[in-house]
Formats: sequence, structure tokens, C-alpha cells
Amino acid sequence: MYDHIGLKVSDLDASIRFYTAALAPLGHVLCSRDESGAGFGPPDAPALWLYRSKNGDRAGVHLAFRATDHAAIKAFHAGGLKAGGHDNGAPGLRADYSPTYYAAFLIDPDGNNVEAVFA
Repeated sequence: MYDHIGLKVSDLDASIRFYTAALAPLGHVLCSRDESGAGFGPPDAPALWLYRSKNGDRAGVHLAFRATDHAAIKAFHAGGLKAGGHDNGAPGLRADYSPTYYAAFLIDPDGNNVEAVFA
């Protein structure tokens, strides 16, 4: 059902220290890190993403659901818009994530970033 979850954090270094220690006993490691965020999960398969919060950003969650194909992603996006969501990225290939990463993004009524992805 879930593909990955993203959390905005105010202190990226402190959050990395916390999640590194807390997730190690569960077999999860720091897989990726840059100035904007970090990814944790099984080696080579990050599923928890921490994003550095910018000034004025409200807290919010990024939640990504696995989709079975491109048509399901298009239906997710259209249905979400019809039900009151706001566009945050139309269905399409996100080659900067990976060569086969096809996704769409919506902002839900509470301001959370919700994604459907087929990769």
C-alpha cells in the first residue's frame, strides 16, 4: 500500500541522529543524504524521507501510495482534484528521481502532500 513517507523536520542533523539510532535495531540505515534531506530504510531502499523545513513551512506529511500502473496514477490525480484536492504535480515521469519513476502529487484538504507512484 505505502511506497514511502516524508516528514518535514526543523533540525535535519538532530533528526538524522535520532532516526539512525532508533531505526538501527530494526535493520534500517541512512541510505541517502544531501543538504535538503535524508532517506532511511533497508540498504538501497529508503522509504522514510526527512525534508529540511524551510522558514514558514508548516509541518506536514508526504505520503506516497504504490500504484499498479500509469492509468491508476492518472485516476488518482483526477479523482483527488474532483474531491477538493489541489494539484502539486500532474501525472508524469520524474526522471530526476529515477528513469522509470511515474507519479502524481496532490495537496489534501489539510495541506499534506499525497503522491501515487509507479516505479
